[in-house]
Amino acid sequence: MTTPSSPPPPDVVLRDARLPDGSGPVDITVDDGRITAIGTSTTATTVIDCSGDAVIPGLIEPHLHLDKALLDAEEPNPDGTLAAAIEITGRLKAAFTRESVAERAGRLLEQAVTHGTTVIRAQPDVDPIVGLTGLEAMLALRESYADLVDLQVVAFPQEGILRSPGTEDLLVEGLRAGADVVGGCSYQEATLDECREHVDRVFALAERFGVPVDIHADLADDTSDPRYALAEHIADRTRAHGMGGRVTVGHMTSLASLVPDARKRVLGELADAGVAVVVLPMTDMHLGGRNDEVNVRRGIAPVRALLDAGVRTGLSSNNVRNAFTPFGIADVLDVALFLAQTSHLAGPDDMARLVTMATDDAAAIVGRGDRHGLHVGADADLVVLAAPNATEALLARADRRYVLKRGRVVATTERTVQLHRRR
Repeated sequence: MTTPSSPPPPDVVLRDARLPDGSGPVDITVDDGRITAIGTSTTATTVIDCSGDAVIPGLIEPHLHLDKALLDAEEPNPDGTLAAAIEITGRLKAAFTRESVAERAGRLLEQAVTHGTTVIRAQPDVDPIVGLTGLEAMLALRESYADLVDLQVVAFPQEGILRSPGTEDLLVEGLRAGADVVGGCSYQEATLDECREHVDRVFALAERFGVPVDIHADLADDTSDPRYALAEHIADRTRAHGMGGRVTVGHMTSLASLVPDARKRVLGELADAGVAVVVLPMTDMHLGGRNDEVNVRRGIAPVRALLDAGVRTGLSSNNVRNAFTPFGIADVLDVALFLAQTSHLAGPDDMARLVTMATDDAAAIVGRGDRHGLHVGADADLVVLAAPNATEALLARADRRYVLKRGRVVATTERTVQLHRRR
């Protein structure tokens, strides 16, 4: 007669952890890359002592232009306008190579991981200027960095589709090569009708290849130019193609200029259709209001109104250190704090919601809502914060003590600060 052997201990236990709201302490058990228990545990192969610090799900960048990261070292944008940013970047990307893109993007990607990012939706340009160079570099990074981060790749037509002949064929080629998402940049077309056709072609490609849609639909101070006011058309196309929950629009800055009744109508359309909005405050504050001489507009989508209307809302870095945004460190919580400071968000409830936007809400936006989070069965993409709760971590810019990807520690931060007083 044989005695049954005891099951092996789990891979990892995060001991004496607090949940994002500060409740606990609890032990979080991880086995085979997933959370298997939240409560108490005794033994594990690896024990991480959280010492009462909070654990949150991995942070997510749902909109990041890795291919254009860190270009400010090559040419800054002294004009500070969107038009100048597009012109400068168009000139620089003509000289891109897969190696040069991968080198810059890899540096920023690694920095993002140290800040707790575990999923990135990257938006490389696809157009006749750069071809598929940036997209191919992202596909290679998706494989080479798979142990650190999940990288989704968007085939993004920065220069437009109709005004840049050959782009649609390149989008098809990029999707065939393995791009995860089809992008759009509708406001780059010359007329309102062409902007709508741009959107229609993007949705046709999404249906053809069975992929989600992510459109740069709006980056204006107001809706005086109707090319930037396509939210309702995108909502209509989303319903027509049965793509609710699989469509995202970025920036959406002109929504802040709408009078209350018009805003309520438009936001209601987005919510009803299941279109998500990703707010990109660092870029939008930098580029927006350039022609305002007094009372310069903030140029940020109305976050509280979006949330109140039931629109799935996320936030992201967008660009880091280039002609579109000359600052940033690929830290989603830093972006969240900046959004709070510029959008009249304050208090514990708002701060907690910002963290949720950077984690659970962003996960739903990039199609990982069922796998992400702090619950049994979720992927063990976790961040141990040097703070007793997520709100304090946000306000104090707390270090990310440990970053785990599928249960494996992929980054650690240890900091020693000493104050020396005269005795």
